[in-house]
Amino acid sequence: MTDTARTDHRPWAVFLIFLRLGLTSFGGPIAHLGYFRDEFVTRRQWLTERSYADLVALCQFLPGPASSQVGIAIGLSRSGYTGALAAWAGFTLPSAVALILFALGIASYGDAIPTGVLHGLKVVAVAVVAQAVGGMARNLCSDIPRITVMAAATCFALLVPSAWGQVGSIVIAAVIGLLLLKPPEVTAHDPLPISIRRRVGLFWLILFFVLLTGLPSLTAIFPNQTLLMVETFYRTGSLVFGGGHVVLPLLQAEVVPSGWVSNDTFLTGYGATQAVPGPLFTFAAFLGASMSQFPSGWLGGLICLLAIFAPSFLLIVGALPFWESLRRNTHTQAALMGINAAVVGLLLAALYQPVWISAIHAPQDFGLALVALVALMFWKLPPWLVVVSSGVAGWLLSVAL
Repeated sequence: MTDTARTDHRPWAVFLIFLRLGLTSFGGPIAHLGYFRDEFVTRRQWLTERSYADLVALCQFLPGPASSQVGIAIGLSRSGYTGALAAWAGFTLPSAVALILFALGIASYGDAIPTGVLHGLKVVAVAVVAQAVGGMARNLCSDIPRITVMAAATCFALLVPSAWGQVGSIVIAAVIGLLLLKPPEVTAHDPLPISIRRRVGLFWLILFFVLLTGLPSLTAIFPNQTLLMVETFYRTGSLVFGGGHVVLPLLQAEVVPSGWVSNDTFLTGYGATQAVPGPLFTFAAFLGASMSQFPSGWLGGLICLLAIFAPSFLLIVGALPFWESLRRNTHTQAALMGINAAVVGLLLAALYQPVWISAIHAPQDFGLALVALVALMFWKLPPWLVVVSSGVAGWLLSVAL
């Protein structure tokens, strides 16, 4: 083994590798998986092509941010639990710090920022979510039954605009998938280079469910703002299927009606999140820093960030020992097909409410959103450039009109 290979197994080396990725990985979850493949399959050869594809399949099967979970698993394979934490920290902290600073800037100097700039950030969120809906629909709703599930989930989410309505649509879609959908044949694969005993995996899965069911009871017994924030963001991180964009409707249903964050601040932060590298779940850090009551600022951002990512750690480590059995279970795969179709429907509902109706008020808003969508989907411009340009365009339009 070379000195470089030995060094790569140390947690600090894993952290530095993922820190570089966290500073440069623009473009959302699909792009992140491409960066990881280039880094860890092609360049460093930590994984084979098949084992990497199997790892991606596992992380897409689980709720939570798929790209972050892939990173956690790669860190785990190199340096154990400390490597998993190092990978997560390196990939996550750059965007989390940037978004907390942005939230503090809005709180302190919001009046100095032209309203047109903030409105431009809300408008670009329309384009970003529309692009996500289109891409996910092509991949996850490719036949009539799944398109039907998607449409039904959209209607259900709009008629029952709450977190429970969204969870209900996912559960119903899972049952429909189990009964009506047929998964594809299981393809050949290489085993994942991660050895965790089933008893250990079962412990982490039990801890995940204990927190998911126990935190709501604790908040009822001990009403406390910090505990309520932890419960809300932990539950959200536990229920997000389909990638980072899907966190939008769940978080909006939690933090806006409660008065923790205004809808304008929510959409402005979501637009700004597209301009930073790293995982979209770091939007939670922005929301925590923007809270209208204590804890907020750096402490609030850190609490919400850790709470929303905690389920990802518990699920990926807990599921790894059981993945070989799960991947061959046709019932599980069929249920997941239904869930994924419902997820697209939830995101489509979010595209209308709150994103569209909060941002598109005039013809020039629609035109700006259309240009941003074309720039993202067809010109393939970097998301950060589209976001910055939309902010500038929003300011120019507010001055000219």
